[in-house]
Amino acid sequence: MCNSKCSISERTRREPRFIRCMYVVGFMDLFGVSMIIPLLSHHVKSLGASPTMAGIVGSTYGVLQLFSSTIVGSWSDGVGRRYSLLTCLLLSAFGYALLGLSTSITLFVLARIPVGLFKHSLSICRALLSDLVSETERPVAMGHFNAASSVGFILGPVVGGYLAEHEGGFYTSSFACAAIFLLNAGLVWMLPWNNHLNRTDANANSSRQHASRKREAANSLGVWRQLSSVLLRIRAVATSDMWDVFLVRLLMAVAIMLYYSNFSLALEERFALRPQVAGYLISYSSTLGALTGCLVGPVTRLYGNDMATLLLHSTALTCILIFLYAAAPSVWQVVLTSTFFAISTTIGRTCITDLELRRGEPGASGTLLGAGQSVTAVGRVAAPLLSGLAQEVSPCGPPSLGVVLALAAILLLLLRTPKWESRSKAKSPKL
Repeated sequence: MCNSKCSISERTRREPRFIRCMYVVGFMDLFGVSMIIPLLSHHVKSLGASPTMAGIVGSTYGVLQLFSSTIVGSWSDGVGRRYSLLTCLLLSAFGYALLGLSTSITLFVLARIPVGLFKHSLSICRALLSDLVSETERPVAMGHFNAASSVGFILGPVVGGYLAEHEGGFYTSSFACAAIFLLNAGLVWMLPWNNHLNRTDANANSSRQHASRKREAANSLGVWRQLSSVLLRIRAVATSDMWDVFLVRLLMAVAIMLYYSNFSLALEERFALRPQVAGYLISYSSTLGALTGCLVGPVTRLYGNDMATLLLHSTALTCILIFLYAAAPSVWQVVLTSTFFAISTTIGRTCITDLELRRGEPGASGTLLGAGQSVTAVGRVAAPLLSGLAQEVSPCGPPSLGVVLALAAILLLLLRTPKWESRSKAKSPKL
């Protein structure tokens, strides 16, 4: 086991440019996507959709992600990261280019289908980073990757907003996003891939599995065997004792989405702030989240790499901050909560990803991360409905409901964390 970890660490030191290129891929990915996201609802309404129809159309992406995330992640474990990443980038580029041609609601929905099915490039990049770095180095690599991606999410809306001010701005933004994904695919194609980077397994059986995949591809039943392999990996995750980690992820994902769901409208109703000011606050929070990604390494070292305890503390802090936002008597308290909210959610996101990978089987990082994204997709579908119902009661209804869900996550962590620790101690002598 030590030799395996040492070889992975040496491999990481030999490939610093490769890992930095993954950060660039993450930056460009969210930069392109965030150019489009703020303009989608306005474009759907301009095509003549009613608010209800706009909501149904908007949920298409989340529903497709729900079913495709785990499948694509497991597929990447079987065929290799390079092939799956290139496929996802190229088909996503096709989807965004088709979005640039959407002059009707039908074309708009059709354009969202390839993106909903194959926009999993970030998950595959995270799985690749997990393959390349050791367990102790993984939180740092994930933190830096999230930071680079967050910077793209900060800058993208600025460029998209600028393009939207011109005639045909949405279509220009869509084609620009498609071009960015094509550039990303070109970058991935030119990276110095080799055998140990292209494989998904770091264990001693990886060479035999690679040879087996070659034999499968040589006969006509190879496709069906790959499909069977994907289904077996998904079944292994579904039947594993990881329900608690995924449930915590779901509860906190919905709680955070409820915090942001009516952010601009609530600030306007409670403090008479213009939507532009709310946009500044969101950008400010996103900037802090990007900076926090660079601090994940020192924080995890401070906790002795005890990710379960760090997740519990970050979840508790997030719960308190959502409550303070819901009860804020002034806009300055909102600014204060937004400051620490960005920090706590960034750390929590890194912790839950790392725990998923630790609790899962070796060589199945793509399946595990895909399953996590499917859980988040459930939150994307559920959060708008819950937000609408809670908002009928009060502008503070959505974040108040978020507090309840975060408290449930804290209770679950308090009950399950001791079992995670005992399981970890039981495994340690074997290492």
